[in-house]
Amino acid sequence: MLAVRLPASLEKRLAALSVKTKRSKSYYVKKALEDFLEDQEELQEAVAAYEEFLASGRKGSTLEEMKKRYGFE
Repeated sequence: MLAVRLPASLEKRLAALSVKTKRSKSYYVKKALEDFLEDQEELQEAVAAYEEFLASGRKGSTLEEMKKRYGFE
């Protein structure tokens, strides 16, 4: 169980959306948290992959080099 205090303006917006869509406020809070956590997890994976690439010393390619290589000029 988790209790969260929201600013009045955010609570008002959440309540209005809940009434308008006939979905619970909890539904929207859970959905928002799930989406946020997924985004943050993907960001952490991307940062780790980039750091691994940098540490490897491999040479990257510019966008222009990739366009030429794959015929997208």
